[in-house]
Amino acid sequence: MHEIGVRETVQFAGLTFNWETLVMTWITMAIVILIAFLASRSLKLVPTGAQNVVEMLIVWLREQVHNNLGTRGDFLTPLIVTLFLFLVISNWLGLVPQMASPTNDLNTTLGLALLMVLIVHVLGIYMKGMHYIKHFFQPVAPFVVINAIEEVAKPITLSFRLFGNIMAGEILIIILLKLVPIWMPIPSVVWLAFSIFIGGVQAFIFTSLSLAYLANAVKESEE
Repeated sequence: MHEIGVRETVQFAGLTFNWETLVMTWITMAIVILIAFLASRSLKLVPTGAQNVVEMLIVWLREQVHNNLGTRGDFLTPLIVTLFLFLVISNWLGLVPQMASPTNDLNTTLGLALLMVLIVHVLGIYMKGMHYIKHFFQPVAPFVVINAIEEVAKPITLSFRLFGNIMAGEILIIILLKLVPIWMPIPSVVWLAFSIFIGGVQAFIFTSLSLAYLANAVKESEE
């Protein structure tokens, strides 16, 4: 019996942890590390197999970084590649029987969103100094209130969008498996394929929005 929203928790040092989310997150990280290991174990001049797939992914994401951040953002490519791989594997993990997506837990998506926003501000101050702080007061000083609300809204919208889509997909798969007779698997298979597609799209959206936020911190001002 799969109970929606019910999670096994553990207590440690006075804190409550979602045990299922932690385990699934560790599994996701292990898969990401395994992919990186297999793709780089015996590099070839003409890539094949896993190396070819990973190189295509890296080239594609590097183009996204360059388009959004320019050449100054090349150093962020490893972060973006890792973020995308973690998200897409997390989103797909819940499609495996008896497993759950780490991203169907708001704690995970909100944590990732807060991390990206923190990186944005740290890089902004490091690379632009006081000019980065000044843009919060533009075009006039009172706009700092509106800009502050916008910054608070970024991690909230980023996390809830990913969490809502992944949770909804898993709920519908569970419902379909209960409602559709075993001799009529086509609706479930179609929805499973659609969920795989949505999982990839949501990982790309989260990554693209993170790049857009990073652009404000890294990209050179046109002034």
